[in-house]
Amino acid sequence: MKPRVGTTLSSTTDDTTVVVVRWGAADLDLTCGGAPMVVGRPAPEDRREPAAAAGEGTRLGKRYTDDGAGVELLCTKAGTGDLVLDGVVLRTKDAKPLPASD
Repeated sequence: MKPRVGTTLSSTTDDTTVVVVRWGAADLDLTCGGAPMVVGRPAPEDRREPAAAAGEGTRLGKRYTDDGAGVELLCTKAGTGDLVLDGVVLRTKDAKPLPASD
């Protein structure tokens, strides 16, 4: 999969929805809950059962990133499945510290 910036991706296993903020040049496999994510809303017949091992899930408003692959996603709807990019669980992006105002 190689979505364009601004594309909405949805999970077929839970309610997770993300927007692509940044995507590198490579075709990468993005899954949530053990199943591939789809562009837009999944059709009812595309719904699947989540993988047995559930992790932390996704949180609303958090950015998920993999700096090595050049991928950044913004979670617009939280869910119970983990975002996995080519077998690596995506981590939340750390906030930049503000400068001291002394």
